Amino acid sequence: MTENRKARFGHTELPPEQAAALRKAVKFEWITIVFLAVTTFVVFLVLGNSQAMKAAWIEDLLSFLPPIAFLVAVRIIRRVPDERHPYGHHRAVGVAHLVAAVALTVMGGFLVVDSGMGLITAEHPSIGGVEVFGQVIWLGWLMIGIMLLTAAPPVYLGHVKMKLASKLHDKVLYADADMNKADWMTAVAAAVGVAGIGIGLWWADYAAALLISVSILHDGVKNLRAAIGGLTDARAMTYDDAEPHPLTSEVDEYLRRLDWVDDARSRTRDEGHVFHIESFVVPAGKRTPTIKQIEQAREGCVQLDWKVQDMIIVLVGELPDEFLPGLETAGAEKS
Repeated sequence: MTENRKARFGHTELPPEQAAALRKAVKFEWITIVFLAVTTFVVFLVLGNSQAMKAAWIEDLLSFLPPIAFLVAVRIIRRVPDERHPYGHHRAVGVAHLVAAVALTVMGGFLVVDSGMGLITAEHPSIGGVEVFGQVIWLGWLMIGIMLLTAAPPVYLGHVKMKLASKLHDKVLYADADMNKADWMTAVAAAVGVAGIGIGLWWADYAAALLISVSILHDGVKNLRAAIGGLTDARAMTYDDAEPHPLTSEVDEYLRRLDWVDDARSRTRDEGHVFHIESFVVPAGKRTPTIKQIEQAREGCVQLDWKVQDMIIVLVGELPDEFLPGLETAGAEKS
C-alpha cells in the first residue's frame, strides 16, 4: 500500500487548492531553473566586451537564487514541529527570502559601481566578428538575437508564479515572479546597448548596463526590506507587501460578534506561509467564559483561513494598547 504523501506546512495539512498550487509552483520553479541553465550558457558564449551583456548575464545567474531558495524552503517547512522548533520550520521561507535579497542587493550595488565607472572613464567597448557556417558576421547580431529570444519566456513564467504566490502567500515565489516579469526589460536594454555600440554610441552600452544594474539593486533592496520585516516580526502583510494582511481584521470582527465578547484585538506574526495569531479578548460584563466557549471561538478563527495555524486567545480586562498600535482607531462596534 503506497503512502499518501500530502503537502504539509508543519503539522497543518494544506487545503486542496493550496496543495495543487504548491505542486504547480514546484514544477514551474524547476522549469525556470532549466530555462536559466540554457540561457546563461548561451549568453555566456556571446558575451564579448559588452558591459550590458555582462550585466544581463549576471542577472540571469542571480535569477537562480529565488527558485532554488523556494525549493529548499518547501522541503524544510514540511517537517513537523519538534522540541527544538516548537513553532515548526516555517521561518525557512523568510530565511530563503533574506538570502536571495542580500545576494541581489550586493551584486546590484557592485554592478551599479562597475557600470558607472565605465561610463565615467569613457571606456569604449568593442565587438568583433565571429565565423558562422563559413561566413564572418558581427557578433552583435547574435547578441541582440539571443537577448530578444530569451525575453518572452520569463514574462510568462512570472505571470504564472505571481498567481501561485497569491494563493500560497509565498513572498519568495512572489520575488521570483516579480524578477521574471521584469526580465524582458533587461533583455531589451542589453540589446539596445549592443546596438548602440554598432552605430558608434559607445556610451549606450554602459547606460544600458547601468539601467539593468539599478533594476537588480531595486529588486534587492525591496526584497531585503520585506525579508527583514518578516524575520523581525513586523505586522503581517499581504504576499506582495502592499498592505497589512486583512486576516487580522477578519479575526477581530469574528470575535467581536460573539455574544460573550465585549471587544477584541489581535496581533499577527507571519511565519512564512502560515500565521501565528494572538487575540486579546475582553469578556462582556467581565464574566469569564467557559472553556467550551473559548475553544469554539478559537476553532471559528482557525476556520476563517487556512493560514491560521497557531491561534491563541488571551482573556484581558482591557486591551493592551502598548502591544496593539493603532488601537484608538479600531473602535468597531459589535453588530
